[in-house]
Amino acid sequence: MNAIANWEEVPIFDREEAEAAYWAENRLETRLMDSSVATSELSDSVTITLRMDPRMLARIKRIARSRYLNYQSMIKQWLSERMEQEVRDQRVNRSQNG
Repeated sequence: MNAIANWEEVPIFDREEAEAAYWAENRLETRLMDSSVATSELSDSVTITLRMDPRMLARIKRIARSRYLNYQSMIKQWLSERMEQEVRDQRVNRSQNG
């Protein structure tokens, strides 16, 4: 079993089967896994002000309530997921262009 020490070592997969085969032969080093987990007591947090349409906020709150989440936590989760998608897309574009 190969130990992965850096996220850049993980390829971009085009199929779920390829990803499953990769992870059957590879694992993350504990240090990399530990550094990837964000905990509230270790992460710095800043307060921001975000203006939005009240109807949009009401819809967000309804969605969060249906998922038993705090709406602010859900917004942070959405932003984090989108940020990860953007990073993945940039890596794909770089690998295709150069």
